[in-house]
Amino acid sequence: MSSFRIRPRFTPTLDLSPEVTRQRIVDSLPRESPGLEGKIFPDFSGVHIGHAERRYWSPRLFLSLQATADGTLIEGVYGPEVEVWGVFGYGYLISGLLGTFAAILGFAQRVAGTTPWGFWIVGGMATVATLLYVGAQLGQKFGAWQTLQRHQADQAAMGRPAEIQ
Repeated sequence: MSSFRIRPRFTPTLDLSPEVTRQRIVDSLPRESPGLEGKIFPDFSGVHIGHAERRYWSPRLFLSLQATADGTLIEGVYGPEVEVWGVFGYGYLISGLLGTFAAILGFAQRVAGTTPWGFWIVGGMATVATLLYVGAQLGQKFGAWQTLQRHQADQAAMGRPAEIQ
């Protein structure tokens, strides 16, 4: 259940229409995994662990249902809660932007013949990005048991086992 990927995913195909698949998931998930909360829309749903058991590292499952010639393709992606995802997204964005601008500054300082202190900022931003990645991996490891439980319940609700990639 745990890998070096930041967001584990699975993609089974069911021999049912998207409407029947969605109804099957809606009916079975509360039975298979009580304490779940979420929103289910026609082509997309987000299901997460209830407040009583939720931690910072608790996974949220995003399901996308697409009609195909063979039935319904379900794309499931496990990831952090939206608030946690925002912290990581903005962390990567800020460290990437500051690192890029600092690299430009460092090269300009080098060309100008002055001390290129901008490269120190690049190293700092690379360290921040590395720490964010390590934090994501730790969160995934802490949430591995909940992810496994969720995945088993999700697969039972769909009536079909699938491998996480």
